[in-house]
Amino acid sequence: MKRTKAMIAVIAITGTYFISCSKDGGGGTPALDCSTVTNKAFAANINPIVQSTCNVASCHAAGSTNGPGPLTTYTEVFNARVAIRAAVSSGTMPQGSTLTASQKNSIVCWIDSGAPNN
Repeated sequence: MKRTKAMIAVIAITGTYFISCSKDGGGGTPALDCSTVTNKAFAANINPIVQSTCNVASCHAAGSTNGPGPLTTYTEVFNARVAIRAAVSSGTMPQGSTLTASQKNSIVCWIDSGAPNN
């Protein structure tokens, strides 16, 4: 019985190791060549996407307690960048609408380039 439990534990740990060690860009998406993505400036590209799809009354507007909270300023978006990247990459956000491939690539590449305030 002890041997069976030990074997199950070894299999579970090994399986977890192999599942978690992938060569993708994180967030469940394949690595993206951000050198080809030109629309990744916060003020011109990222903020308009966030304001029109995330910063809405029932989601991440001022005072929101959903997920990472409000996404109304650069600082709030910057502080939530890891959660935003995962949600955008997986397609779980924005709820009720979808982002185009270009919008997703812009957000992911902006975050992957350090999420500059540009």
